[in-house]
Amino acid sequence: MNTANVHYAKTHFSRLLARAHAGEEIILAKAGKPYARLMPLAAPKPRVPGRYPAHVPESFFEPLPKDELEAWEK
Repeated sequence: MNTANVHYAKTHFSRLLARAHAGEEIILAKAGKPYARLMPLAAPKPRVPGRYPAHVPESFFEPLPKDELEAWEK
């Protein structure tokens, strides 16, 4: 884990960003004290088709109760 001061980070942000993207964790320091952490994001989870059941129950197609319909029309 490396530390970079804020002035260096502002001057060389693209380089630090590339290093973080490559997996390195960089601590940004202000006046010698740790201030923030620059690190790679976790990879997003892939979408899985068929995660939810494909069957829609018949009750889904039944009309809504009158009071609920009125609430939507306001």
